[in-house]
Amino acid sequence: MELFRKKTVEMIEDDTREGQPHSLKKALNWFDLMLLGIGGIIGTGIFVITGVAAAKYAGPALIVSFVISGIASAFTALSYAEFASSFPISGSTYSYSYLALGEIVAWVIGWDLILEYAFALPAIALGWSGYFTALLHSLGINVPAQIANSSFAAAGGIINIPAMGIILLLTWLVYLGIRESATFNNIAVIFKVSVILFFIAVAVWHIKPVNWHPFMPYGWHGVMSGAAIIFFAYIGFDAVSTAAEESKNPARDMPIGIIGSLAVSSILYIAVVVILTGIIPYKLLNDPAPVAKGLEYIGMSFGAGLVSIGALVGITTVLLVMLYGQVRIFFAMSRDGLLPPFFFKATSKT
Repeated sequence: MELFRKKTVEMIEDDTREGQPHSLKKALNWFDLMLLGIGGIIGTGIFVITGVAAAKYAGPALIVSFVISGIASAFTALSYAEFASSFPISGSTYSYSYLALGEIVAWVIGWDLILEYAFALPAIALGWSGYFTALLHSLGINVPAQIANSSFAAAGGIINIPAMGIILLLTWLVYLGIRESATFNNIAVIFKVSVILFFIAVAVWHIKPVNWHPFMPYGWHGVMSGAAIIFFAYIGFDAVSTAAEESKNPARDMPIGIIGSLAVSSILYIAVVVILTGIIPYKLLNDPAPVAKGLEYIGMSFGAGLVSIGALVGITTVLLVMLYGQVRIFFAMSRDGLLPPFFFKATSKT
C-alpha cells in the first residue's frame, strides 16, 4: 500500500516554506513567469514549423489550425494554472500526481517528464547548432563538418561541438540560480518578440490576398493534421508550473504567467501565419527558415539576417526553459526520496 501513499497539503507546505534546508528562493514575479512561458513556447514553432505545416498540411488555413490548437492548449493551461496556484511546489505534474493519485503514479509521471526533456533537449540543440553554423557561414566563418555534426548526422562528422556547447553553457546558467536565469531569459525574450514585431510591421504591407486562395487546399483533414503538428509549438507553458515554488505570490502570479504566456504567444503565432501566407504562396514555405524566406521573397533580405538571429535567440530560450524544468523535476523527485539525495542539495548562492 505504500506504493499508493499520497502527499498531503501539509507536507507540501512544509517542503516549500522559505527557510527550510531544501526550499527554493522565492524570486519570480508574474512578469518573470510570463516571459518564462513565452521563452518556452516561441522558438522552432514560429520560426520553423509554421512553414512546413502550411506547405504540407493546411495551406493558408493554418490560421484555423492555430486557433484549434490554441483552444486545446488553453484548456490545458487552465488546469495547470489551477494546480500551480493551489499547490505551489516544484515538480509540475509529478507533484500533482503525488498529491492526487499516489507515489507509484507520481514515479511514472516523473520519469515521463525526465524522458520528455532528455529526448527533446538534444534534438532542439541540434537545430540550434544548424542555425548557429549557418549564421557563421553567412559571416564568412566556416565550422568544420567534423566538429559540427555527429557521425550519425553527416559523412565525416565526429562530434557536434556547438550543440554540446550551448547545452553546457545554459546548464551553467541554470546552476547559478533562478534570478540569473530569469534575467537572461527576460532579455532574450524581449529581443525575439521585437524581431517578430519587426517582421509583422514590415511585411504586413506586402500581403496579397490572392495568396490566400485556395484557403483550404487540403480540406479539413489538412487543417486538423496541421493542428496536430503545430500543437507541439505550444508546448512550453507547462514548464512555468515547475517554477511555482519560486514564485513570490503563486496564487496570483502563476495563472497570469501560464495563461498570459499562452495568450501572447497565440496572438503572435496567428499574426505571423496570416502575414506569412499572405506575402508568399504557401507551397514555397517548405523551408527550414520560412520567416526569413518570406522577407527575402518580398525583397527585404536585410531583414532575413535579423530574423535568423531572432530564431537563434528563440531556440536558446526554449533550451533554457526546458533545462530549467528538467532540473526542477530532478529536485522534486529527489526531495521525495525517489532519486538520490544529491539532486536536491541547494546552497544559499546556487
